[in-house]
Amino acid sequence: MSKRRKSRLRVFWLEVSRSLRWFAPGLGVKRWLALLLAGITLMGVGLAMFLLDIYRNAPDTWWLPAIQFLSLQFLARPWRVAIFAILGVSLVGVGIWGMNRSLLVPFLRPGKRLVDQVAEYRRLERGPRVVAIGGGHGLATVLRGLKAYTHNLTAVVSVADDGGSSGELRRALGILPPGDIRNCLAALSNDEALLTHLFQYRFGEDTGLSGHSFGNLFISALADITGSFEEAVAESGRVLSVHGQVLPATLHNVRLVADVQLPHDQTEVRVEGESKIPRLSGRVRRVWLEPNDASAFPPVLQAVLSADIILIGPGSLYTSLLPPLLVQDLLAAIRTSRALKMYICNIATQAGETEMYTCQDHVRALEEVIGEDVFDFIICNTRYEGNLGAGVQWVKMEQGSTEDARLYGADLIDPDHPWRHDAEKLAKTIIDLYNERTGPLEKTKDSATRSR
Repeated sequence: MSKRRKSRLRVFWLEVSRSLRWFAPGLGVKRWLALLLAGITLMGVGLAMFLLDIYRNAPDTWWLPAIQFLSLQFLARPWRVAIFAILGVSLVGVGIWGMNRSLLVPFLRPGKRLVDQVAEYRRLERGPRVVAIGGGHGLATVLRGLKAYTHNLTAVVSVADDGGSSGELRRALGILPPGDIRNCLAALSNDEALLTHLFQYRFGEDTGLSGHSFGNLFISALADITGSFEEAVAESGRVLSVHGQVLPATLHNVRLVADVQLPHDQTEVRVEGESKIPRLSGRVRRVWLEPNDASAFPPVLQAVLSADIILIGPGSLYTSLLPPLLVQDLLAAIRTSRALKMYICNIATQAGETEMYTCQDHVRALEEVIGEDVFDFIICNTRYEGNLGAGVQWVKMEQGSTEDARLYGADLIDPDHPWRHDAEKLAKTIIDLYNERTGPLEKTKDSATRSR
């Protein structure tokens, strides 16, 4: 057999195997195909009975031989049955294929087959229910990585931000700060190309909208049109084709307040406002919300109580992670939930908040608020390569920390930005830990490096 013929046969069998993927379990296609074939079969049987009655009872007319020819009466019965079955299945297959292409091609992503996209959608639809809590770029990084494993994502975002564009819109329009919510929506978007870049676009200084991002203005305008901030966030998610949801931790207009110990004379001062806390470069002793009785957004409580995985971090310890946890009924829901709870520690220290902090220092600061024995896993980076910049240090595990069975060490850094997590590495580590604890939901190619 020639090489060219072998190549053609290989291509043919490859196409056949790809077509047979439509019959793989879990796609939700076979049941409807069976129903369609049953309907066509019944229609065919009815038509056949009608033609048979005409053939038997009609007088000898000019068109009777035509019916005999079309019904293949000149062949034996087994051959007739086989030919009609083959023709029927072929026509149904070609018709379904053509209908799918006509209806779905406008919605297909370039370079991907329809069956591959359906299979991927079903896989992500069955993924674990994940609730990620925090704010800032760290939360967006987690979501960007996890959307490759599941569609069932809920981001619970801090609403204590009072700086930059979010702070100005908050003071001018009386709405909740949209900045962190915008970042999470962009991270969850299926189309992180032009539309997402537009949502993240920030106007220049000479435009009269200095510092404002288009997404912040968009959400603010929608909040005014719909009369509801949460509805504006939901509509923004539809515009960006988001799988999952982004929810504010609370709908109350809360402020973050902290007692900060100054480094030069060790005195404590009270600081009001999330953006002002890091500026003092002191040691944060205590943080709380005002008002301190703000209730959680009800859909957040529902998501937490039904979650398979609850993630806290990465992000600014005192100004991004703790504010949502200071909402008392949200904290109670986290403690009550039977989900696997993980804390993702920052890779590098943060000026004004966590100078000289180890991984355990971060955990102790959190556990002072939420209580001990909440986390099932504490994920910490173990690779310390790259330039972090002046005044920034690696967050490392303390000596002797191997006694804490919750600690999980892995290479998590982004080579281009070593002070940040790599979204793919972090998501894979989270899913591997979940599979290890609950059984293999989805096999991954490599397991994360674990250090005890």
